[in-house]
Amino acid sequence: MIVRHAKIFGPDHRFISGDLVIREGRIIDAPPIPGEEVLDAQGLYALPGLVDIHFHGAVSHDLCDASGEGLQAIADHLAKRGVLAICPATMTYPEELLGQVMDVAAAHRNGQGADLVGINLEGPFISPHKIGAQNPAYIQRADAAMVRRLQVRSGGLVKLLDMAPEEPGALACIRDCCREVRISLAHTCAGYDTAKAAFAAGASHLTHLYNAMPGISHREPGPIIAALEAGAEVELIADGIHVHPAMVRFTFQTFGDSRVILISDSMRACGLPDGQYTLGGQDVTVRGARAELTEHPETIAGSVTDLYACMRRAVLEMGVPLESALRAASENPARSIGVEADYGSLAPGRWGNVILADEKLEIRQVIQKGRVLPG
Repeated sequence: MIVRHAKIFGPDHRFISGDLVIREGRIIDAPPIPGEEVLDAQGLYALPGLVDIHFHGAVSHDLCDASGEGLQAIADHLAKRGVLAICPATMTYPEELLGQVMDVAAAHRNGQGADLVGINLEGPFISPHKIGAQNPAYIQRADAAMVRRLQVRSGGLVKLLDMAPEEPGALACIRDCCREVRISLAHTCAGYDTAKAAFAAGASHLTHLYNAMPGISHREPGPIIAALEAGAEVELIADGIHVHPAMVRFTFQTFGDSRVILISDSMRACGLPDGQYTLGGQDVTVRGARAELTEHPETIAGSVTDLYACMRRAVLEMGVPLESALRAASENPARSIGVEADYGSLAPGRWGNVILADEKLEIRQVIQKGRVLPG
């Protein structure tokens, strides 16, 4: 396939007018061959397929349902929304259930819908005092042996391990596991010194920045400043609910667009109307863009906004430059979990995953490995 006359988001993070050549599913640096399929993208942006490394579900399904059909339905839905590589997150559950989730992930075969490229273990090694929408009944002490058992059952798909570093055994677990999986601080009460010790021990990531963690104070700088000084990468939910637009801009300006990772944190109501749903075994009420625990409406329960919509909102409603938001939703997450050789960029050698969008960033077509997906 030849994508012609597009405004292409290049590897140098700038837009250039030109053509994309895709052969055998991958982008190549070669001239077109007569007879190849040509897609005229005049006036359209050519954006890299997005990579979501932190979300739970969509269209009534959740990763922790441990259902192969459900996982496929999620992948199918997100591909149509331009999210072509996924690393869904678990909730806080016992090992028995998490093992079943890993079995389903290991059995999944890419070929239709977004490619499953990883699993994010968001629970159960978190703080009971920053539980968020996680289930407090299943929190447990950090356990490297458990992580390795789950990794084996997943077929090596576990890419991220979330942890509250102040909890007993957490720092030792970080040291033990940091060369095998990326460690992210999450659902934590850690202060600056504890977070700094965690980054020194091998953590390098901060889960959904500002949410379920201490904020910044001039006397208690907390984990956010520790992450900034450590050069850690940070996840950010730009759904308009979790983080104020001014703080979204602040984050890009402070951490830089090479270290911010846009995530959706979406749950099973994503792509569905308002109503009653569940997350991690708890009831959730969805009204508009807000999902909240039914019994504790002050607690946000994930999002109902997919990653493309988050990226678009960051640009059109929050004042983030398109180039920065795109990098944060494609290249950065791909690099974070080690799949950047195949995903997150329109550079030669990567899969031919392309979103064609108009000036208002409305999706016109999605191309996956050189094949136009049905609308």
